[in-house]
Amino acid sequence: MKLPHQKGMVIWLMGLSGAGKSTISNLFEEQLNESGFFSIKLDGDEMRKGLNHNLGFSMDDRAENIRRAAETAKIIALNGIIVTCSFITPLNAHREIARTILGDMYFEVFIDCPLDVCEQRDIKGLYEQAYNNTLKNFTGISSAFERPENPDLVLHTDHFTAKQCCDQLHNAVKTRIADIS
Repeated sequence: MKLPHQKGMVIWLMGLSGAGKSTISNLFEEQLNESGFFSIKLDGDEMRKGLNHNLGFSMDDRAENIRRAAETAKIIALNGIIVTCSFITPLNAHREIARTILGDMYFEVFIDCPLDVCEQRDIKGLYEQAYNNTLKNFTGISSAFERPENPDLVLHTDHFTAKQCCDQLHNAVKTRIADIS
């Protein structure tokens, strides 16, 4: 069954821990629902508790984490559902995995936030653990994060509120999600 008035697509939010990916994803889903669209969120933390529970944080495991998430998102989007993915996605090679799997359904959003701001927002204490070497392979500290080469959209969460970023995202994708045929 195809959902009326919408096209399936995958909106892939990436950035450092604490950049605002999940916050924007939650607000965006609310905004989509209020506008009459149906969407599903896939969150990196939640995926690692379930489908990807057996993966660690080596580069190979991170690549497999993204591959599984992209394959899952593809199945959902092919059914006409808008999927918002919130994954750190640290390397350009990982983003290429998602882009290759998702093709034209892929819309890449870089949640750009300086490391010091992400550290200030860290309610889980992950950055402190990484600096104390009790948390290994932490992106941005002991594991690389490459700035995306050509994202479809960049949201600066250190300059704009989460709501303003959500509005920017909605404006960027609204013509792509509406099925006017």
